[in-house]
Amino acid sequence: MNTISSVEELDDYRTEYHWRVASDASFVRLDKWLAEHAPEFSRSQWQRWIREGCVLVDGEPICSPKHTLAPGAEVVAAVTIEPVCVDRPEPRILPIVFEDDHLLVLDKPAGWVVHPGAGHRSGTLMNWLLAYDAALSNLPRAGIVHRLDKETSGLMVVAKTPVAHQQLVAALAARTIARRYWAITVGRIERKTTVAAPIGRHPTQRVKMAVVPHGKPAVTHVTPLETFGDTATLVQCDLESGRTHQIRVHLAHLGHPLIGDPLYGNAKVRQWPLARQALHASRLTFRHPVHDETMTFHSPLPDDLAELLHTLRAAQ
Repeated sequence: MNTISSVEELDDYRTEYHWRVASDASFVRLDKWLAEHAPEFSRSQWQRWIREGCVLVDGEPICSPKHTLAPGAEVVAAVTIEPVCVDRPEPRILPIVFEDDHLLVLDKPAGWVVHPGAGHRSGTLMNWLLAYDAALSNLPRAGIVHRLDKETSGLMVVAKTPVAHQQLVAALAARTIARRYWAITVGRIERKTTVAAPIGRHPTQRVKMAVVPHGKPAVTHVTPLETFGDTATLVQCDLESGRTHQIRVHLAHLGHPLIGDPLYGNAKVRQWPLARQALHASRLTFRHPVHDETMTFHSPLPDDLAELLHTLRAAQ
């Protein structure tokens, strides 16, 4: 397998990455390989850095993104990570469940937008993180390693240093960060099932994702925990991938959309008094990016989902 041999912080903005390409790897374009092994940066960003002479292969500067990378090659990239949104920090108390010098873990409430975007140029978790720790402006997306949808609650990890960010993003790409969710679906799910169905942009409704033949691979393991007749099911979802809206799309694909999710459901998802989709990131497990010990965090169901379960149980 390809490994990162070291990541060194050179100064406030400049970081150096060292890789050794596996001896049995296939020949591949340099820009494509870098984008796959440091996915926190886009392929176009890597192309710019290559043309600027920031990447060495076997000790020689390579200025062509089309350069063919050979098995066993040594790749060194010294890149400058520009601050993001440094002028938009906004103070807010954050629900931090763990913090050390390298990372923090948050328990995000439903309704919080993670990244600025169309319609949300401020008032996002990124803005609040920048106010909490100004040093996070030196990291891509203020250190946010993975996102949750606005109306999904639960656990997230945020890196505080370039080394931690690189290692956590690499762990996410290697699927060694384990994420478990609780969800409440429409209908009865009687047995454990695995949904292995590719996800991509919906062909006609661009605000939605969908199971499509040429989408990105996506795997969700669905385990029923409690059923409420034929009305609803409390399920546990374990991810092997992290596609946009993955659980929502896969459960709808099974014919069991999330309660409270009008984007992927039908009239049945709105039969209960819930203002958002019934999805909560309940457990997060990963190896510490510096100390290497396994860390596991749990988050109980928030009040609105606990009340929905009470209502469903009372109706039996």
